[in-house]
Amino acid sequence: MTFDEYLISKKIDRNLFQNSDSNLFHAWENAFNQIHPLSFTEQNKFIVNKIRRKYPIKVD
Repeated sequence: MTFDEYLISKKIDRNLFQNSDSNLFHAWENAFNQIHPLSFTEQNKFIVNKIRRKYPIKVD
């Protein structure tokens, strides 16, 4: 699973997240690429929900 696929699975808009909070985006991307996706989710469980609400994927 790639980081982009992970963000889609969590319903997070990649572009909006990257453009609005690039420091956190790049920190997450680096961490994600070093550990298993389930471990990443476990470590960031509560933050993922905040980011999902802040940068949702827009559905037309």
